[in-house]
Amino acid sequence: FWQPDEQGLQQVLQLLKDSQSPDTATQRAVQEKLEQLNQFPDFNNYLIFVLTSLKSEDEPTRSLSGLILKNNVKAHYQNFPPAVADFIKRECLNNIGDPSPLIRATIGILITTIASKGELQTWPELLPQLCNLLNSEDYNTCEGSFGALQKICEDSSELLDSDALNRPLNIMIPKFLQFFKHCSPKIRSHAIACVNQFIIGRAQALMDNIDTFIESLFALAGDEDCEVRKNVCRALVMLLEVRIDRLIPHMHSIIQYMLQRTQDADENVALEACEFWLTLAEQPICKEALSGHLVQLIPILVNGMKYSEIDIILLKVSHHKCDPGAQNHSERCVILYDAIGTLADSVGHHLNQPEYIQKLMPPLIQKWNELKDEDKDLFPLLECLSSVATALQSGFLPYCEPVYQRCVTLVQKTLAQAMMYSQQPDQYEAPDKDFMIVALDLLSGLAEGLGGHVDQLVARSNIMTLLFQCMQDTMPEVRQSSFALLGDLTKACFPHVKPCIAEFMPILGTNLNPEFISVCNNATWAIGEICMQMGVEMQPYVALVLPHLVEIINRPNTPKTLLENTAITIGRLGYVCPQEVAPMLQQFIRPWCTSLRNIRDNEEKDSAFRGICVMIGVNPGGVVQDFIFFCDAVASWVSPKDDLRDMFCKILHGFKDQVGEENWQQFSEQFPPILKERLSACYGV
Repeated sequence: FWQPDEQGLQQVLQLLKDSQSPDTATQRAVQEKLEQLNQFPDFNNYLIFVLTSLKSEDEPTRSLSGLILKNNVKAHYQNFPPAVADFIKRECLNNIGDPSPLIRATIGILITTIASKGELQTWPELLPQLCNLLNSEDYNTCEGSFGALQKICEDSSELLDSDALNRPLNIMIPKFLQFFKHCSPKIRSHAIACVNQFIIGRAQALMDNIDTFIESLFALAGDEDCEVRKNVCRALVMLLEVRIDRLIPHMHSIIQYMLQRTQDADENVALEACEFWLTLAEQPICKEALSGHLVQLIPILVNGMKYSEIDIILLKVSHHKCDPGAQNHSERCVILYDAIGTLADSVGHHLNQPEYIQKLMPPLIQKWNELKDEDKDLFPLLECLSSVATALQSGFLPYCEPVYQRCVTLVQKTLAQAMMYSQQPDQYEAPDKDFMIVALDLLSGLAEGLGGHVDQLVARSNIMTLLFQCMQDTMPEVRQSSFALLGDLTKACFPHVKPCIAEFMPILGTNLNPEFISVCNNATWAIGEICMQMGVEMQPYVALVLPHLVEIINRPNTPKTLLENTAITIGRLGYVCPQEVAPMLQQFIRPWCTSLRNIRDNEEKDSAFRGICVMIGVNPGGVVQDFIFFCDAVASWVSPKDDLRDMFCKILHGFKDQVGEENWQQFSEQFPPILKERLSACYGV
C-alpha cells in the first residue's frame, strides 16, 4: 500500500499553494514545476492522496489537487503505471462519500474523466460499485455516487446502451427509477437527470420501462424542489419528441402542468417549460392539443416577457459586468418570443381573432419600442414578429407601419456602416450583419402576411435601392434573405419591383450557384415568381438564367428542395417563354419529372406543369425518349384543375395516336401496375 514521502508531500503542497497566486511570474514557475514533477510516475499518487486523504488541508487546495490530477489523466493516462492507475481508481471509489460537496464533486469529475478515456471497459467494477453505493445509508455516499453516475451517463450514454459493456442499463435504469421517490430532493434530481440522458437515444432498457418512467414523473409533478421540477419538464419535452404516443392519453393534464411551470417562480424551470411549447408546436397534433388552451397560453407567454423589477436592476448592472441572472432573463424572453413565433407558425391564421390580437400585440409592440436599434434582444423579437405578421395577415395592419420603417432603417444603417468600414477599416467597426438579415426576414414576413397592403409602405421607402445592395453583399446569409424578400415583394406588389428587373436579373443569374444551397434556392424561387409576373417580357432574360437552372437540375447530389424549386422555375420560365425554353426540353425533362412527382398539388406545381405542357406542344420530340417519366409525373397529381387535366389528356392521347395502338400497348407494359391504373382511370389511356 502506497504511502507519501513527507518531503515530497511538502513540495506538492507548496506547488498547490503557489498555483493559487495571481502573480504571473509565480504561475509560470508553477507550470515549469508541474512539468518536472510529471516525470515522476508517483506524482499522481500524491495528488490523489491530497484530494482524498489529507483532511488537514483546506478544501480548495484539495479540490485543486484533484483537478490537476484530472488534467494529467486527460493528457497522459495511458502512460500511468498500472499500480498508480489502480491506486487512483480505488481511492476514488473509497472516498466518493466525502463529507464535503466540493470534494465529492471533484472525485466525481475525476472518475468520469478516467471512464471517458475509454476506461469504462477496463474498469469493470466501476458501474456495479457505484450502483451498490447508491444503497448506502450514508447520504454523502449516495449523493456522491449519484453525482458520478450522472456525469458518466451524460458523457457515455451511447456506450452504456451497447453490447460492449454487457448492457448495464438493464440494471441501472430500474435502479434509478426507484430513487425518484427518495426523501432527498438532490438525489431525486440526480435520478431523473440520469434517466433523461437515455430518452433521445431511445435506449432499449428505458423503452422497456417507459410507462413506469412516465408514471414516476407524474408523481413528481408537484415537487417542491426547483431542480426536480426542471428535470421533470426536461424529461417531458424530450418524451414529446421521441414517445409522443405515450403522452397523448395524458396530454390535457400535461398541458395544464406546463402552463403552471411556464409561470414558475424559478427562472430555469420556466425556461425548460417554454421549450415544451416550442417542441409541441412542431408536432402534427399541436393544433388539436392546444385548441382549448390558447386563451390561457397566450397571456402566460406574453407575461413572461414583462421584466420583473429585479431583472431590470440586474440588466442595468449587467452593462458594467456580465451578470448571469440578467443573461438568463433575456434568454427566457428568446425562448418566449420563439415559443410565440413557433406557435404562430403552427396555428396560422386561427390566431387572427380580436381577442388573441389584443392580448398578444400590445406587449410585443411595447417591447419593440423599448429596444434600441443596436440591441441584440431585437433578433428574437423580429423573428417572432415575422411569424406573427404572417399568421395574423390583415390583423397585423394597424402595427405594420412602425415595424416596416424600423426594418428599413436597420438595413440602411447596417449597409452604411459596412460601407464606411470597407473604406476606412482602421476608423470604423465592422457591422453586425445579423441585424440586417433579421430585418430583411421580417420584411418578407410582412410582404407575405399583408400581401397587397404592403404596397403603400414600399412606395414610400427606398427599399428597392437597399435590396439592390443587399443582393450583392459578400455574406451569403444576407443574399439569401434578400432573394426571399425579392420573391415576396414580387408576389405582393410587382409594379414596384418591375422597374428594377433589368438590373436585378444579372445578379440573380450569378447567384444560381449551388455551392451556397440556400442562396441558390431563394434566387431560383424568386426568378420563378418574377416569371409569373413578367409573362412574355421575360424573354430577354431567359439566356441569363436557363443554362444555370438546367445544369443544377442535372447535378448529382443536389438537395431535394433545391431540385423542386429549380424544376418549378424551369416550368414557369417555359410557361411564359415556351419558344425560348422548349428547345432544351430533352436536357431537363427526366430530372424535372422525377423531382416534381413527389410534391403536393399546389399553385407552384400547377404553373410549372402548365409550362411543361406548353413546351411539349412546341417541341414534342424533346419528350419522346423520356415519356414514361412524364406519364409518372402526371399520375402524381391528385386533383389537377380541369383545364390542366385537359392538357394532360391531350398530350397522352396525342402520343398514343402518334405511336399507334400496338406500340402503345408495348410501351405501357413497362408501367408499374399503379401507374397503369391511375392513367387509365384519370385519362382513359
